[in-house]
Amino acid sequence: MERKFYLEDIPLDDALAALRGALEAAGRWRPLDAETVPLSRANGRVTAEAIWARLSSPHYHASAMDGYALRAEDTVGASEASPLRFALMEAGEEGQYSVGQSGDDSLSATRHSPPLAAPVNTGHPLPTWANAVVMIEHVQPVTLDDDRPGIELRAALPPWHHVRAMGEDMVATELVLPANHRLRPVDLGALAGSGHATVRVYRRPRVAIIPTGSELVPVEAGEPAPGQIIEYNSLVLAAQVENWGGEVERWPIVPDNFDAIRNAVAEAAATHDLVLLNAGSSAGSEDYTAHVVESLGRLLVHGVAVRPGHPVIVGMIEDKRYEIRGTSPEPLSELISRNSYLVPLIGVPGYPVSAALTGEIFVEPLLARWQGQPAYQPPTLQGALSRKVTTHTGDDDFVRVVVGQVGDRVTVTPISRGAGVITSLVRADGIVRIPRFSEGEDAGAAVTVHLYRDPRDIARAIVAIGSHDLTLDLMAQFLAEQYEGLRLSSANVGSLGGLVALRRGEAHLAGTHLLDPQTGEYNLSYVRRYLPGQAIVLVTLVGREQGWIVPPGNPKGLSAWGDAARPDVRLVNRQRGAGTRVLLDYELGRLGIGPELVQGYEREEYTHLAVAAAVASGAADAGLGIQAAARALRLDFVPLAHEPYELALPRDYYESERLRPLLNLLGDDAFRAAVAAMPGYDIGVMGSVREVN
Repeated sequence: MERKFYLEDIPLDDALAALRGALEAAGRWRPLDAETVPLSRANGRVTAEAIWARLSSPHYHASAMDGYALRAEDTVGASEASPLRFALMEAGEEGQYSVGQSGDDSLSATRHSPPLAAPVNTGHPLPTWANAVVMIEHVQPVTLDDDRPGIELRAALPPWHHVRAMGEDMVATELVLPANHRLRPVDLGALAGSGHATVRVYRRPRVAIIPTGSELVPVEAGEPAPGQIIEYNSLVLAAQVENWGGEVERWPIVPDNFDAIRNAVAEAAATHDLVLLNAGSSAGSEDYTAHVVESLGRLLVHGVAVRPGHPVIVGMIEDKRYEIRGTSPEPLSELISRNSYLVPLIGVPGYPVSAALTGEIFVEPLLARWQGQPAYQPPTLQGALSRKVTTHTGDDDFVRVVVGQVGDRVTVTPISRGAGVITSLVRADGIVRIPRFSEGEDAGAAVTVHLYRDPRDIARAIVAIGSHDLTLDLMAQFLAEQYEGLRLSSANVGSLGGLVALRRGEAHLAGTHLLDPQTGEYNLSYVRRYLPGQAIVLVTLVGREQGWIVPPGNPKGLSAWGDAARPDVRLVNRQRGAGTRVLLDYELGRLGIGPELVQGYEREEYTHLAVAAAVASGAADAGLGIQAAARALRLDFVPLAHEPYELALPRDYYESERLRPLLNLLGDDAFRAAVAAMPGYDIGVMGSVREVN
């Protein structure tokens, strides 16, 4: 089959307009048909029409208290000095007050002497002659002269006192809810109270998700073999669709075969409102999505100027009877005959971040439209970038960020931008959209963050920017468990980057382990150089081993620093400014080994785990890192150096209540035990403090 290159690389707004135009032409840019559902299944659905009260609520004059119903006119003159007595109504006595309406002046107080009162409970209807209720605790029981029971009242009552008048909540024919209203639990009560047992709502959009790829295996299959990839994009997309009000059907994984994919799409289009075809949207030899769309309908878009998510495909599956190759077409033909409109298809890129963002950009607005709702607008926050962001010219760039409030400053720190790094979305507090042709943003630039979290969570977060260490992840876990609503938000930019962030007021603390080549001492000289004149407290989190992370069995036999220059060893390095890289440069410099002699010196990773992953994948023979990262990926470790890993904090933050829970963890027995259980860590130095002036 001829390889499919991008037909276009169009702006995002043009791609969305193309989809809308096709749906409008097909009569599908409107809410879906309505259906009637019982109230018990209506929560979260959207009303398809205005709803009017069938009954008044309450539909009778009801007592609002436990007490006695009486006429307000009969209480005139009652006081502590001159109480009035009422006879408790007996069977047959209601007729004495049955003339006229309740409260009518023609009903004289002398009509019955003494006047009557009727016992009522909350919610009970009032007698037709009554127009007020006195609470049971505001009267005294008495025996009247004729030995019948009565009550004594010591204060006059206004008309309708403690009475829920008919229609107080709503009156029959009154508007209860408008059309296009998403139903909440309280709305269900209002509907029932106004006499409705069912409600007309828009039908939920039916969405089919078809994962494709011969290398994919379901997570239920267990640990994948080399070359296999666990398929989880369909899980993410399905959960998104459910959150957005749709009904989802996930197809089994379809291998990279044109006929198999075409058949799956044709079958899905027959019974669904939208088809999401995951992977195969790029331009490789096994990327069939564009071919499939063209064979079944019309290709609208192939390639959108956004990152991540560049190879998005948008098409329409046409209304016709498709030949289902290799299967009987009869059942499908019957299904297609019942669907007389075009079905949109979105080819979702295979990289997980691209897939999730494609859902937010293309799928959510469409599902909202079909349910009579506007597209979701997340809360936003203004903040300043902590470091420069470069973008691809001509593309709208969606940058994942962590956000924190440090003093009066809101800091926005970009995190890993790889389209395959799903954990970057897990860690992200929000997204910054950098418009096309802007060429990025400088450090300190004001940006708008579209938040994934509640702004109140941002305000409570402790912001850590600097060197990566696994104990920070453990600390975040303990904080979340022990202090409700408190969160450690961390960004891995290296030790030097962390000190610069402190200088700019962008973080509460920075993890650092920078070796001074002149003195052999850690951190002090760097703090004085990058934070001159500031009162800084260095708190030791752990001592830790640094060494070569190598494959199981250490097949290259690495044992010393000098092995980095061996011609048969490919290294993976840490980024500039990382304490681990400073250590490597120091030790290689002592041996007279320049970077040009080290294979892989220019390949950079931002965390110890990323270094370990490069070794585990075979992309590198070794990398300098911590023992816990090697153990996590079942790799071997060759110890080379012991170092302190410290937290640098401005003294004001060190003494603040804001950071007290975090510092308290350093003396927490459970936290210390959890750190000690990880290989290569020394907790004997945990919590030691030194000040830098």
